[in-house]
Amino acid sequence: MGGEGFKEMKMERRRRRREGMENEGKGEQKVDLSGMSLDSFPSTSLNLVSITNLDLSNNNLQSIPESLTARLLNLVVLNVHSNQLNSMPNSIGCLSKLKILDVSNNLLESLPITIENCRALEELNVNFNKLTRLPDTMGFELINLKTLRVNSNKLSFLPFSTSHMTNLRVLDARLNCLRSLPDGLENLINLEVLNISQNFQFLQSIPYSIGLLMSLTELDISYNKITVLPDSISCLIKLKKFSAEGNQLVCPPMEVVAKGIDAVRDYMSARMKKAFKSSGRTSKSWLGRLVKCGAFDGKMVYQNEGLLAPEYQREYHSFDGTPSRLIGKFSPLRLFSPKRFSSPQR
Repeated sequence: MGGEGFKEMKMERRRRRREGMENEGKGEQKVDLSGMSLDSFPSTSLNLVSITNLDLSNNNLQSIPESLTARLLNLVVLNVHSNQLNSMPNSIGCLSKLKILDVSNNLLESLPITIENCRALEELNVNFNKLTRLPDTMGFELINLKTLRVNSNKLSFLPFSTSHMTNLRVLDARLNCLRSLPDGLENLINLEVLNISQNFQFLQSIPYSIGLLMSLTELDISYNKITVLPDSISCLIKLKKFSAEGNQLVCPPMEVVAKGIDAVRDYMSARMKKAFKSSGRTSKSWLGRLVKCGAFDGKMVYQNEGLLAPEYQREYHSFDGTPSRLIGKFSPLRLFSPKRFSSPQR
């Protein structure tokens, strides 16, 4: 297509977009202004309160006016990916109905703390920015969040409040500078996909609590500096996809990892069983007492392997609903760490 033809096509596209905006004022609820080389939001008589879906992606926006977001009171989807944004307006907190926010591929170094007021938020995508941290208390309020994508930033840690996002299904934190995962990881009882790959030399271990992510189906820890996996990996009975290449694993050996997740589970389960036996555990051990206290109500790790006495072979459930004063007692470090097999003092 010649240059003139391309220009005419682009002008026609813009004309249709303008007509679309006029229709919005008559009751339509979606506005698509993507890919129009916009430097700012265009002046319009559009009724902003009526908009539920606003697409401003693939433009040249450097900022979003505070007054704009403050009036988008019924907005459900906001897409501003692939712009030049270096900040988000504090008035983002006014969007109480917002469910999907995509601010990926911008220049953001931080998110406003007011984002925690978007309590209906279910999907947050901040991939490919320059974030060095997330708001500390974000997870205490965004309890409806199901997907959190923060890959390709400069994060050295995830805030502790992340562990309160109990509805989270997908957590993608690859290509950062993560040095550890947050305490309380075991509270993410619905997490299905965890990607912490390509944190390279920064991430050297993963916590024992990962074994309590009983809904996990995909785990990617590839290209880090991890040498030892926790025995609790054997507890992830729903895990189907496991990637660990690019590490220097010695436990389990890489030849075991190469055989697939079933081989890894078998190897780590054997280690755990051996550790239990060598500890001289009896049915009256601390583990048995935790069962009686209600830390479990179903199948603990591979009960057919003999890891629990028959009277304690009941199905495991999450800590959700456990009185906060007891959480410390039921720490995964106590459950799985080979250093803590002795009975607690009364």
